[in-house]
Amino acid sequence: MTSSSPSMPTRRQVLGTAGVAACGVALAGCGVGVPPEPVVPPGIKGKPIAKVADVPVGGGTLIMDWKIVLTQPSEGVFKAFTATCPHKGCLVGRFADKAVECPCHGSAFALDTGACLRGPAGAPLKEFPLRVDGDSIVIL
Repeated sequence: MTSSSPSMPTRRQVLGTAGVAACGVALAGCGVGVPPEPVVPPGIKGKPIAKVADVPVGGGTLIMDWKIVLTQPSEGVFKAFTATCPHKGCLVGRFADKAVECPCHGSAFALDTGACLRGPAGAPLKEFPLRVDGDSIVIL
């Protein structure tokens, strides 16, 4: 029979405490945060932010300066969405299988509507109005 000192934790207590702490950290990282409602940055309204040629058909491009994703779901149809994932606020911007993907937790959004196709996000990307002016894309 072994005895342990009351001032020294047992191996089982140390491992148990470490396990509980690790679970707490993991759960905190997967919690649902609500990022603030996105708004079009005031300095870009009515100004060209990208060229039509910069947005591939069936894909898109991330405009880092303003955290906006521009997509072209089909030839000549352009859309603009916030690039902030509604799950935890990460920047989306990977494009695959006709979707915009969030690299942080794997959410995917439709190129044409911004609708959530795959969670953990439970809300769509917010769409911004735009127009094509010649060879430029302008946010309204």
